[in-house]
Amino acid sequence: MPSSSYELRFDAGRVCLDLLATTHPVERLDSVEVLCAWITGSGLVPPGTPLAHADASWLVAFRELRGRIGPLVYGRHTPSGPAYDLALARVNDLARAAPPAPRALRGPDGALVRELARPPECAALLGAVARDAVELLTDPAARASLRQCAGDNCPIVYVDTSRGHRRRWCSSEVCGNRERVARHRRRAQPASA
Repeated sequence: MPSSSYELRFDAGRVCLDLLATTHPVERLDSVEVLCAWITGSGLVPPGTPLAHADASWLVAFRELRGRIGPLVYGRHTPSGPAYDLALARVNDLARAAPPAPRALRGPDGALVRELARPPECAALLGAVARDAVELLTDPAARASLRQCAGDNCPIVYVDTSRGHRRRWCSSEVCGNRERVARHRRRAQPASA
């Protein structure tokens, strides 16, 4: 589990944005074990997929990809400059890798379940995240739905799929709850003074 008291979250609406969220409020991808939990939790691989072959190089590669996606997402309104171009070139390069190959198998109850044909390679998983970033940033409707959390000091960007596009927080349970508690304290403070 992460070294902080914050758990991994998957509420940004896209796997590439969930990867970006692993830097807030502290570095969450602080070990290979946490990275493996993130890979599974994000849906890149089906639950129970063996990832014992993951090593520290995977951690470095995922953090590097995250560092390249950041300028593309945060700089989407002004896409220019050498840092943006370098990030774009790297994400495009990573997106070329073939994704892990899924297959359908009968589960113990007879229902079909998804499984990977073989343990996934790091490049295939990075490619899946990079492709998600490319798809997000090249889809005008998805780009128009990107919002930054209105929570105090929360940099998380999410896809607002709410009715009327009125979502304010990356997570109602996290930032939304903090805002409601702070609002309650502000209202209650004059009464106690």
